[in-house]
Amino acid sequence: MVFSSLTFLFLFLPVVLGLYYAVPRALKNGVLFVFSLVFYAWGEPIYVCLMLFSTAVDYCCGMAVEKRRGTPGAKLWLLLSVCVNLALLGLFKYGGFLIESVNGLFGAGITPLDLPLPIGISFYTFQTMSYTIDVYRGEARVQRNIVSFGVYVSLFPQLIAGPIVRYRTIAYQLNNREHGIDGFGDGAKRFALGLGKKVLLANNIGLLWDAVSGSDIGQLSALGAWLGLAAFALQVYFDFSGYSDMAIGLGRMFGFDFLENFNYPYAARSITEFWRRWHISLGTWFRDYVYIPLGGNRGSLALQLRNVAIVWLLTGLWHGASWNYLLWGAYYGVLLIVEKLFLLRLLERAPSFVRRLYTLSLVMLSWVLFAFEDMAQGAVFLRAMFGGCAGFADSAALYQLLSYLPLFLICVAAATPLFSKLRARLEAKCSHVAMCVGDAAAVAVVMVFSVAYLISGSYNPFLYFRF
Repeated sequence: MVFSSLTFLFLFLPVVLGLYYAVPRALKNGVLFVFSLVFYAWGEPIYVCLMLFSTAVDYCCGMAVEKRRGTPGAKLWLLLSVCVNLALLGLFKYGGFLIESVNGLFGAGITPLDLPLPIGISFYTFQTMSYTIDVYRGEARVQRNIVSFGVYVSLFPQLIAGPIVRYRTIAYQLNNREHGIDGFGDGAKRFALGLGKKVLLANNIGLLWDAVSGSDIGQLSALGAWLGLAAFALQVYFDFSGYSDMAIGLGRMFGFDFLENFNYPYAARSITEFWRRWHISLGTWFRDYVYIPLGGNRGSLALQLRNVAIVWLLTGLWHGASWNYLLWGAYYGVLLIVEKLFLLRLLERAPSFVRRLYTLSLVMLSWVLFAFEDMAQGAVFLRAMFGGCAGFADSAALYQLLSYLPLFLICVAAATPLFSKLRARLEAKCSHVAMCVGDAAAVAVVMVFSVAYLISGSYNPFLYFRF
């Protein structure tokens, strides 16, 4: 799916862009809607019907909410929208997990569901729910044009792996966006940056994680385990932030301004700050549609902590139908509660490097929970990380360290604001023309190497497609 979709994108994007800019404004949304459906059907020919059903349900519910505004009927239509969306998500993503859990706990013989997970269902389901909720709250006007609403739900740049675009942030842009050379150029540059992060950094550092996780974990040295985990942490970041950059860039090329989804999370100085920088669209979605409606920071401390716990159990479940994801969400929920109670105040007195070390250490440990659905394997890996399997280092780990050290250094630098600061200094010293030429050359180099990598048919997974 991943390689074929990217190939399809590269083959047909010039055609779509040409057609999009050639037709009158009134037809631009139609071009985007049709291409977005074709793009999704390229990888999910059956489940495109599911997405269209979700689109139709929420369009109708939004219209009904608007028509019955101020009456009990409006809330009923809102509940219908939420229930249908959650039922679809629950059936396809969590139905099998629930049956397997019941069978395991009670010895029941229920036949497990064998439904393939529709790609991107977690993302577009949350988007469509945000629409009806925003209309019900009066925070967005109802969208009467079903094609424009269909574009919002199915827009191909961010359809299958986010970021989660809330309706009210682009409601005006759906029918009134501006197009220009500057915006198109910025979008193309951002797309190239994201593509490079994905195929040049995430894919290559991911090879080390595959080698480590695919080996006999019980024979890993501490150095080997930490190298593998560091590779996984960087792979997840560049994979997801790279796709987000690609989506934001493509959106700008078509006149949309999507909100940022990552802000150098590995430079955070607390777990609270980390989650303000990582997958921002998901965090704000849960804040505005779950945490605040539950009461947020209002009420007693016990209620506030309850709200945090609920949000983070749901966040874990959102990432996958497996006990390790629930444990991962609970892990972060406990850390955030501890910081809320007292630890943040203590951290504020500590030196910056101590705060960063504290945050990075806990985040690294969380990736073990995230990476291993088999929690017994995860426990063995944790033991290896602290020298309990094969000591501190061995020849295989030392070889991997030397082989991947240059790539590690590039990835670490790219995961921090270092390059942004260097570019800001260059802007202060160089002319505008020189910066434009430099940017164009850098984009060209990244695109050439990225496309060459894709054409070679090399290892190319998108980790977040499964969510």
